[in-house]
Amino acid sequence: MFISQIDDEVALALLQPSFAQAYFSIVSRERDYLAEWLAWPLCADGEAFFSAFIESSLTKYAEGKSMTCAMLYKGEVVGNVSFNVISPALKKVIVGYWLSKDFQGKGIASRCVTALVDIAFNQLEMTKVEIAAATGNAPSRRLCERLGFSLEGIITQAENLNGRIVDHAIYGLTKPQ
Repeated sequence: MFISQIDDEVALALLQPSFAQAYFSIVSRERDYLAEWLAWPLCADGEAFFSAFIESSLTKYAEGKSMTCAMLYKGEVVGNVSFNVISPALKKVIVGYWLSKDFQGKGIASRCVTALVDIAFNQLEMTKVEIAAATGNAPSRRLCERLGFSLEGIITQAENLNGRIVDHAIYGLTKPQ
C-alpha cells in the first residue's frame, strides 16, 4: 500500500480495495450529512459501490488522469481527497475532498489538501490548483480561503445535488514563482 505520512496523525493512502468497507461504513452513518454537498452518497448502497469506485479510480490513476487517496487519521480511513482532474496541457489539477463529520475540526482536510498542493506543484510540475465548492458550503469555502486560495468566480447552476441546483465558488492557487 502506498502511504504518504503527512505528520504523526494524518496520512494519505492511494486507494486500495480494502478501503471499500470503511467508506461504506462512513457513508452508512453519515449519508444525509454527506448528501448535502455531494451528489453520490444517496447512490452508495453497498460495499460494491465503493469497490467499483476504487477500481475506476485506480484505472484513472494508472492512466495519469486523476489520483484519489483516502485520508487517514491515526491509521483510520476518515475521508477522501483527490486530484479529480490532472491536466498536463493546462498544467492544472482540480482537487476534491470529503471528510467524516466525526473528524472535522481537527485540521485533517487542511493538512491533506496542503499535501496535495505540494504534490501538484513540486512533483507533477503543475502551476495551478483549483477547487470548486458549492457557494453554501461554508466549511469548504473557509478551507480554501485559509489555505490561501483566491476566489476566481461563481458558476451559476453548476451542479444538481439530489434535486437541488447549486452554484459553485471556484477557488484557485497558482504556484509561487
